[in-house]
Amino acid sequence: MVKSYLGEAGFDVSAAGRGETGIAMLARGPFDLVILDLMLPDLDGLEVCRRIRARGRTPILMLTARGDAMDRVVGLELGADDYLPKPFEPRELLARLRAILRRAKGHEESDLMRFGRLEIDIGARVVRLDGEIRSMTGHQFALLLVLARHAGRVLSRDVIMDLLSNEPLEAFDRSIDVHISRIRAAIEDDPKNPRRVITVRGAGYVFAKAQD
Repeated sequence: MVKSYLGEAGFDVSAAGRGETGIAMLARGPFDLVILDLMLPDLDGLEVCRRIRARGRTPILMLTARGDAMDRVVGLELGADDYLPKPFEPRELLARLRAILRRAKGHEESDLMRFGRLEIDIGARVVRLDGEIRSMTGHQFALLLVLARHAGRVLSRDVIMDLLSNEPLEAFDRSIDVHISRIRAAIEDDPKNPRRVITVRGAGYVFAKAQD
């Protein structure tokens, strides 16, 4: 379930059902992050955490159903970056992962994203086409940025809503299509035949990687 959900959110996920298998997979890496369930059929999850940390600094998010807070404390002392008790909401898992990855990358993301003639200035929250600023609301900018950060991947409406979890949800609920049409009016040469933000029938939207 977690693999499927994160895949829809744009992550490339590999899954291992046993601790030894996961450690071997990590050795063949690289991986940006490890989600580690403490309840494993072979090794204790805390032992897996210790071995992973002994090999390097790959971020670790622990999942635990154990009631003993000491397990979480020990896990953090062994080098885990965060923990999430089960059961959990998928949106919270996604938020935790994004926060860990932001910290791990040290906010290395460029403030300027370029796609051919289109520029997205993250710091200034401005969109330019051929160097000319295109009018867009804050909500529309946030939606375009989500699509651009996952360029080439089809995002369903539900996944888009999850990725926009830091935005007021009422601004998007049942109105994503309207926002998309206004974004197209701002950045497409022909909004009726879009080449940048494309509809995939029955699946959602995809932001084209290759643009003129």
